Amino acid sequence: MSNPSYLSIFHQNKDGAVKNDTETMPSAPIPINAGGGRTGNGKKKTRRAMPLMRFSRNGNTEVTECDKSTIMKRVSIPARDLRIRGPLFSSSSNILGREKSIIVNLENIKAIVTANEVLLLDPLRPQVLSLIDQLKKQFPQRNVPEGIQYSQEAEEGFQSELPFEFQVLESAFEVVCSFFDMRVTSLETEALHVLAELIEKVTTENLSIVRSLKSNFTCLIASVQKVKDEIEHLLDDDKDMAELYLTRKVIQSQQEDVEDLDMLLEAYLIQVEGTRNKLHTMRKYIDDTEDYVKIKQKDKRNRLLVFKLMINRASFEISAGTLVVSLFGMNIPIPLYSTNGVFGYLVLGVFVMCIVLFMVTFGKAGWKKLL
Repeated sequence: MSNPSYLSIFHQNKDGAVKNDTETMPSAPIPINAGGGRTGNGKKKTRRAMPLMRFSRNGNTEVTECDKSTIMKRVSIPARDLRIRGPLFSSSSNILGREKSIIVNLENIKAIVTANEVLLLDPLRPQVLSLIDQLKKQFPQRNVPEGIQYSQEAEEGFQSELPFEFQVLESAFEVVCSFFDMRVTSLETEALHVLAELIEKVTTENLSIVRSLKSNFTCLIASVQKVKDEIEHLLDDDKDMAELYLTRKVIQSQQEDVEDLDMLLEAYLIQVEGTRNKLHTMRKYIDDTEDYVKIKQKDKRNRLLVFKLMINRASFEISAGTLVVSLFGMNIPIPLYSTNGVFGYLVLGVFVMCIVLFMVTFGKAGWKKLL
């Protein structure tokens, strides 16, 4: 698609009048599949290409692969901004404003947004596919050359609705918040079922599932917190928010307010805080359930100890009776042996003695509040 180098630019004078000038625009963007280059000896350089999808404000899409240098030339960003695709920034959340683009890194959504297009890295990820569907609904495809209509649409869109870059940013927040809500609902359903089973019966399998759930909740809380911190960071600095107004820079508008972006970010900050509060509430419920299970386990352990103590007492009383019987079983002449029926009285006496000893020790333990 060709982009003319001369476009009609609308901007306002100091008195508010709209002026229509024909100015020389920057050179057309580097083609999305450009690159490759050659070395000094004429051999072609091998550059590592990355998959991406280009989505324009007119709804046109293009899936291709290109190297980092091509992307850097096309959107005018330094090489360090492409680190969002690396492992170091894979779990972070950042929204960075540059002169001609916005670097978006929200969960699995990694994109470079300009005033008239968005480059989506790793376009086959589920969250990115959801964002693409959202953008297609928001920007239906039109067979209109983008360069000709760009300035008029930018000025009209700037006055009537959010600029293109903010609509993309809003869609990205919507997809991420929907993903968070879906994960919270899934984890909450699973957690309630497992915790109910754990209360009824403590098993190794249930404990393992609960531990896995706690890890998932912890990871999700961390992800939500990172998005929340990034939104708060932008809201705290009007200068950073002003850097995100790409359309305003293109049409050379002198407005300096950031009210539209401020309202957009505050709306999603409230939604993210609500999600975080749900996660903390559910995590607290898991902790409370674990405490309840621990109390039940301690109660069972205490009852087992009491039962063991009673068995030990019974063994002591029986041992005392055995001692008496053993003494009488020795081969020592005693006149009592010649008495008729004395054996029955002896057995009965030993039995009564064992019961009395058991009751005395049991009563003393109760008086000392050992039971």
